[in-house]
Amino acid sequence: MNSSLRVHTLRLHPGDDVMPELKKFIADNQIEAGFIMSAVGSLTQYNLRFANQPVGSQSVGHFEIVSLTGLLSTEGNHIHLSVSDSTGRTIGGHLLDGNLVYTTLELVIGEDLGHIYSREIDPTFGYKELVVKKKEN
Repeated sequence: MNSSLRVHTLRLHPGDDVMPELKKFIADNQIEAGFIMSAVGSLTQYNLRFANQPVGSQSVGHFEIVSLTGLLSTEGNHIHLSVSDSTGRTIGGHLLDGNLVYTTLELVIGEDLGHIYSREIDPTFGYKELVVKKKEN
């Protein structure tokens, strides 16, 4: 199996909304099979959709990002975020719009140049799920 890896590094700034900024970066760089390798930063607001819930839950304060992980593509993303508050209480879920950077968010994004990640309806539950396709040269 011959696959190449490209690595992107970016920083989001105070007030940036994480999901729209990620979508813009993915579109600008035409990333078809990306993944979050590392993420360090803080938020003043989170907006997460918890498991099996129809809408997001928000909170305002100061939060450390303890995990940001997921798959990225021009055809759709699946990203999870966990944050902790000043007491160490940690909460996580699906990343939505409305996650605002406090001081910084430093990201390293990997890109698999040999594949394309797409999202197609899986009949089991009716959600768009990952389909990995080999990129033709």
